[in-house]
Amino acid sequence: MATSAASPIQPRRGNEAQRVAAPGSCYADLLRQVKAAGLLERRLGYYLTRIAVTGGFFIAAWTVFAVLGDSWWQLAVAVFLAVVFAQVGFLAHDAGHQQIFRSRRWNDRFARVVSNGLGGLSYGWWVDKHNRHHRHPNDLQRDPDVGRSVLAWSDAQADLQRGLSRSIARNQDRYFFPLLLLEAFSLQAVSIRRLAERKDHRRLETVLLLAHLAGGIVLLLLLMSPLHALAFIGVQQGLLGLYLGVSFAPNHKGMPLADAAWSSDFLRRQVLTSRNVRGGRLLAAACGGLNYQIEHHLFPSMPSRNLPRARQIVRRFCAEHAVSYSETTLFDSYVQVLRYLRAITPSPLPSRR
Repeated sequence: MATSAASPIQPRRGNEAQRVAAPGSCYADLLRQVKAAGLLERRLGYYLTRIAVTGGFFIAAWTVFAVLGDSWWQLAVAVFLAVVFAQVGFLAHDAGHQQIFRSRRWNDRFARVVSNGLGGLSYGWWVDKHNRHHRHPNDLQRDPDVGRSVLAWSDAQADLQRGLSRSIARNQDRYFFPLLLLEAFSLQAVSIRRLAERKDHRRLETVLLLAHLAGGIVLLLLLMSPLHALAFIGVQQGLLGLYLGVSFAPNHKGMPLADAAWSSDFLRRQVLTSRNVRGGRLLAAACGGLNYQIEHHLFPSMPSRNLPRARQIVRRFCAEHAVSYSETTLFDSYVQVLRYLRAITPSPLPSRR
């Protein structure tokens, strides 16, 4: 069992999806151990405390914002709000995985209000996208998180890039972190577009998202000059995207890719495509517990508070069944991600005569 950093599997032309042999599933045995330890039980007290603390910071930040008025000191508030908005997003994520309340209805209601109303992200669109990621992690054909976009996650994807995207593909590792500054803007733009396109979306989502956007713009323009408002939005949204990106990137990027030919063994599919990040309670709080990505993928409805205890069981189980368990430091996880991106490059275009 590998308990240190696992070397990222590099893409190769003609064989971009790395395959790992997967014998018969033993997930049921692991699940029984986790249930016996009580780790799938709800932790409502923990989540109510976390909601209260995050809500308190949210209110405090906007109170300071109202007191400061038209001042460049508002940029410090924008930095703080980037962190608070990320924590709001982590709460919506946990509710979307049915981790907070026993009732699916209450989890969905809470996540919809928090995600659309406070975070400005379409909950319905995110749930669909995130569920596909959990079912098929790092599958080039079915996981939207490794689908071709500005960045390419395989040589074949890089070959399809054109124009500016192709130029970026030649040096993806250099552009990775700067591009994360645009991630929050991108998520909001996609949310608005998907809600406008879908005829079956919930009306509540549209109302909440529009209220979030309109209310934020009006509040900014009432208390700040247009220049200060633009600077505030740029800093808050840019750092929010960076925060979310550096929290999520270590989870799967640079880990083995899969395709439709992969084995259906659930345990190996989830463990071998995920990476844990060591860092203790402070890192877990900063990442919403998602640094325990292996355990989260194996047990998506497990409260994040229980993931560290589950890690001990999962590590031992993987060792007993010869399943590689990847865990490293935060810094080294970024090294692996950037090394992986550097290895991907488009083929030279045929010369024109």
